[in-house]
Amino acid sequence: MYYTVESKKSFEQAAADLEAAVKRNGFGVLHVHDIGNTLRGKGVEFANQCRVFEVCNPLQASKVMAEDMRLNMALPCRISVYTEGGKTLIGMIRPAAILASLSQSPALAEIAREVELKTTQMIDEAK
Repeated sequence: MYYTVESKKSFEQAAADLEAAVKRNGFGVLHVHDIGNTLRGKGVEFANQCRVFEVCNPLQASKVMAEDMRLNMALPCRISVYTEGGKTLIGMIRPAAILASLSQSPALAEIAREVELKTTQMIDEAK
C-alpha cells in the first residue's frame, strides 16, 4: 500500500530534489503543505519535518475524472518528504492501491498503474 524510500540527503535537499523530479516527469506541484512548520506555528511540539507535495499530471487527472467524476476526491497524488528517527524519508500511498479501493474499472486501473510508475520514478530520482 505504501512506497517509501530512505534518502541519505538532508530533508531540505530531498524536498528540493523531489520538486525537480516531479517537473522532469511531466507533473506539476500544485501545492506544498509544510505540516511540520504549521504544527509548530500553532504551538504544537513536533520535532520532525514533514512536507506533503500535491502533484498532478493534468492529462491523467482528466482521464480519471472523465471515467468517474467522484474520483476527484482522490486527486491530486501526494508525495511526502519527512524525517523520522533521524532519517529522511520520501513516500506515498500507491495510486493503484487507492484507485483499486474506489473503483473496479479496468481503464482506471491502467491509468493508476501509469501514474504509479511515474510517481515511483520521481521518488527514486529524488532519493
